Amino acid sequence: MSRDHDHGVHTDPAALAELTEAAEHELTETATSGAVAGYVASRTLRFGVEIRRQLRRRRTQFVLGLVALLPFLLVLAFEIGSANPNRRQGGFIDLATVSAPNFVVVTLLVSGSFLLPMIVALFFGDTIASEASWSSLKYLLAIPVPRHRALRQKATVAGALAALSLTLLPAVALVAGIFWYGVGDAISPTGDAAPFGASVISLVLAVGYIIIQLSWIAGLALLLSVSTDAPLGAVGGAVLASIISLMLDQITALEDLRNYLPTHYSLAWTDLMATDVDTTAMANGALTSLCYATVFGLLAARKFAKKDITS
Repeated sequence: MSRDHDHGVHTDPAALAELTEAAEHELTETATSGAVAGYVASRTLRFGVEIRRQLRRRRTQFVLGLVALLPFLLVLAFEIGSANPNRRQGGFIDLATVSAPNFVVVTLLVSGSFLLPMIVALFFGDTIASEASWSSLKYLLAIPVPRHRALRQKATVAGALAALSLTLLPAVALVAGIFWYGVGDAISPTGDAAPFGASVISLVLAVGYIIIQLSWIAGLALLLSVSTDAPLGAVGGAVLASIISLMLDQITALEDLRNYLPTHYSLAWTDLMATDVDTTAMANGALTSLCYATVFGLLAARKFAKKDITS
């Protein structure tokens, strides 16, 4: 041991040499990687931070407000419209006011062709394209946030917000239906009746299927979002693809080729409202949508990894 005569501090040459070597190693690693000491990639762009940021956006607040308001607009439409003289016969629309579960079914039917796909396309199409349009994407990646993490976190938040919206709509519709139409049995167009409790379980499963079935739009919108700097272009492109698929599905001349369209099984969840439930169509629809979503997602990741970021 040696003594520092100026300060009276004992120093161990071996310990000092070890600390010096560790410091030099850290400086070397920092210089090599370009990262600041203490930087951890997994701590960048955290889910909680990003979702709070997205919830503060007027776009998100507008979408959530719209899905919460829609059931009440439908109640108003049924109240001022003419009622079916036989409330236990007819199609799903004619049976909307029979009970709360029937009202939820109609709410999902009238919004399923355009509104629900648009909501999913809006959240996913706005992920990367909005950052590019604001010229903030290059600064986000310069933090640095790894590209694969930025895309994954953005997509995860978009998925959470889309699932929240798709769940909020039937939840509010159920509450509104209970208040206006009661907790009676769910009546199907075939005349079958299901107890309130069983019908609510079926509706929960239906919402889960709808979320999975719309995953193909999520994947496509994400791919378009990394391909353009215009958010509206990404959103509009995904919605347009959904509309075209719906149109092609109406062409009976295509025969079995329609089974490969991503929207062919979009209404398969209505099979849950029958007494004897056949899940074949739902299984086919879920598989088809997940295959499309996987392909689009992989293409989006590949394109974003190689994209030249200038904005």
